[in-house]
Amino acid sequence: MARQKKPVHRVQMTEGKRNIIHQLLEEYDIQSAEDIQDALKDLLGGTIKEMMEAEMDDHLGYEKSERSDNDDYRNGYKRKQVNSRYGSMEIEVPQDRKSTFEPQVVKKRQKDISDIDQKIISMYAKGMTTRQISETIEDIYGFETSESFISDVTDKILPQIEDWQNRPLDEVYPILYIDAIHYSVRDNGVIRKLAAYVILGINTEGKKEVLTISVGDNESAKYWLSVMNELKNRGVKDVLIICADGLTGIKEAIAAAFPKTEYQRCIVHQVRNTLKYVPDKDRKAFAADLKAIYQAADEKKALAVLDRVTEKWSPKYPNSMKRWKDNWDAISPIFKFSTTVRTVIYTTNAIESLNSTYRKLNRQRSVFPSDTALLKALYLATFEATKKWTSTIRNWAQVYGELSIMYEGRLPE
Repeated sequence: MARQKKPVHRVQMTEGKRNIIHQLLEEYDIQSAEDIQDALKDLLGGTIKEMMEAEMDDHLGYEKSERSDNDDYRNGYKRKQVNSRYGSMEIEVPQDRKSTFEPQVVKKRQKDISDIDQKIISMYAKGMTTRQISETIEDIYGFETSESFISDVTDKILPQIEDWQNRPLDEVYPILYIDAIHYSVRDNGVIRKLAAYVILGINTEGKKEVLTISVGDNESAKYWLSVMNELKNRGVKDVLIICADGLTGIKEAIAAAFPKTEYQRCIVHQVRNTLKYVPDKDRKAFAADLKAIYQAADEKKALAVLDRVTEKWSPKYPNSMKRWKDNWDAISPIFKFSTTVRTVIYTTNAIESLNSTYRKLNRQRSVFPSDTALLKALYLATFEATKKWTSTIRNWAQVYGELSIMYEGRLPE
């Protein structure tokens, strides 16, 4: 999909604007773009002060030059430093004797008027570290922000993550993909490898949807059963096919939570694991032979090809094909389907494109300071990636029709 261009701001010049510009040029002796920034910064401070003066007039019920019997009155100014899009600046906040004045243009305890929170979160979503964000803000806006401040800002999304992780889900998903990406995370001074488990669904409309993300290292049948039960508690009643790699305990957990669900071993991972220790000189030919297995017309032909490939490569790579035989019960369900449906299942393009977004986080950060920091980064990266997910899976009508026949009565008409 082509990237949508941002609308271009077109300046509508009026006589009033021309007069203001001429006054600016005279008042500030503007010679450069930097002079313009300084002028706007000064004008912003002055404008804020005038607006606060008007707010104080409204609060007291009389203007500065008027007399009044009101027992509350102006009581000087208090200096306050705020961060703006033009840099750090000092403003004067009018005070009243009773200290009941509540300014609205810049509220009490508000230290930033530049929407910097959203900018920080956007940078965090792109994989930048708190230190990189801090340095970038100082470079662009001219004021310092501590790493702890940036961490506090990004912590504001934690309630959003909790709501997102608990949101209701559809009752039926034709296909779910489960995958894991590993990250280095600091835990009490020790760097550990933690897995981020992502569950991506294809809903009945043929659109992709990330159902959940969890961070941990406790991969077991018990763990995966809790994950499956969490999906059920959020409203999922049936899943036709779950496509996943050989995650420990996943097969048993699926059988317990969704006994009618088909577990399909991820073919892409199966091939990668087979070729992992094959030298470059043989990898292309080996990969072509493996392709002949999973693209066979039916299971009987696939088993015949499997025997030939095993016989060909086992003398050179003795254990290379062992996993294909051991996992055949989880590999073979794919042969029930047409090429169109197989393509949706075994290529896992749906989740691979998402994983490329997650892998960028690994390239940009060698170590995450905590599992919470990792979860925040994953959530924001997911949000950025899925904003473009508006189209349906290719040939979805045909895929849905075939699945409806294969799993009669389990999909909505």
